[in-house]
Amino acid sequence: MATIMDRCFSTFCRKNIRYPSGKGFLYNERFHVLSKEMFLMLRFLVVFIVALALSLTGVITQATSPIQTGNTALPSPPIPAVVPAPTVAASSYILFDMASHQVLLVANADEPREPASLTKLMTAYLVFNALRDKSIRLDQKVSISERAKSAIGSRMFADPRVPVSVDELLHGMIIQSGNDASIALAELIAGDEATFAAMMNVQAQKMGMIKTHFVNSTGLPDPQHYSSAADLAKLAMALIRDFPEYYPLYSQKEYHYNNITQKNRNRLLTTDPYVDGVKTGFTESAGWCLIASAKRGERRLLSVVLGAASDAARASENQKLLNWGYQAFDVVQLYPAGQPVSKLPVWKGSAPEVAAGFLDDRYLSVPKGQSDKLQVKLVAQEPLTAPIQKGQNVGTMHVQFAGARVAEFPLKAQEDVAIGSLWRRGWDAVRLWFK
Repeated sequence: MATIMDRCFSTFCRKNIRYPSGKGFLYNERFHVLSKEMFLMLRFLVVFIVALALSLTGVITQATSPIQTGNTALPSPPIPAVVPAPTVAASSYILFDMASHQVLLVANADEPREPASLTKLMTAYLVFNALRDKSIRLDQKVSISERAKSAIGSRMFADPRVPVSVDELLHGMIIQSGNDASIALAELIAGDEATFAAMMNVQAQKMGMIKTHFVNSTGLPDPQHYSSAADLAKLAMALIRDFPEYYPLYSQKEYHYNNITQKNRNRLLTTDPYVDGVKTGFTESAGWCLIASAKRGERRLLSVVLGAASDAARASENQKLLNWGYQAFDVVQLYPAGQPVSKLPVWKGSAPEVAAGFLDDRYLSVPKGQSDKLQVKLVAQEPLTAPIQKGQNVGTMHVQFAGARVAEFPLKAQEDVAIGSLWRRGWDAVRLWFK
């Protein structure tokens, strides 16, 4: 931009000003005699005035580069563990650290597979959302339709002659994996199960579950009903994160209804004191499936195993993954939420700098005992121009482990910076041209 202005000013000078040979002044019939110093000042003023005009009209815009939002989960595992990974006997699986948002171990996680009753996690998510929106109530009585009563597979044995509360249906669906309860809840919210399945698919897209499509609320087999280990991990994490008030339902070991007591089929609830959920699933075509979550201290891991050979195997393979995740990796807090990491220069603003940091705590999973190999580098957006809003992307933090980049996180403005004065905008516009 500065070069263009220089050319324009030179053209103006050639047409209107001549330079007598050997003289220390400029002369033109239209102007008085000007010293060289005055000529340079005139040149600066022309550039400044045009810069100010462009700045006011928005011609000068901030140069930005695309920056990803949220955590960047790299292909698994981003940092190789020192402890050898276990051999997992399953068609597909994934182990995820919910603190660092990193995949620790994975196999065939994007492969579409039948989810069986793991489908009920999405059914529950929509029910929890309806409860939060107050469109339904826990004590609300629901009539059981003939279609719900005649559902095949696992059931809570709800009686069509006796209205059932939403709370009882949730217990029957989550703990007993009742297909009758799932259909009754779907019909309550959407009127019919097909409409509810469409709602499930809309929510799946919002969660980024790109390898998922639902046609029912139960997980009963259908060629058009499928998901993947990675997508189901996203769903389980969203449920734990978004509805902590209802998540304890998944840790209940049994439920008694209609004079029948049924145990939770998640064996890890009785064998591992740190496991507090999440859901089992089984059909002949899907095999034995289990999503498990464990919390040791403040650290939560989530494992998904699809297509194991037996009920016992789905529990043991999940246990392998969880134990290995805790033994092989530490979680390091890079920066806490709300704490400024750096001050970045601001152009055309009411303040010369803006505090940059993170709106959420930032963690990274690293091989146990090797956190000293971590290095971070902050890269600011250039130029960063006002106005700036709190939470706006203003740069990137690159994280390296042993010299290799393993993650990057967007830096966020920790405060607002308003547009500066007329003089500040004009002056910074000139400085940007010559930068």
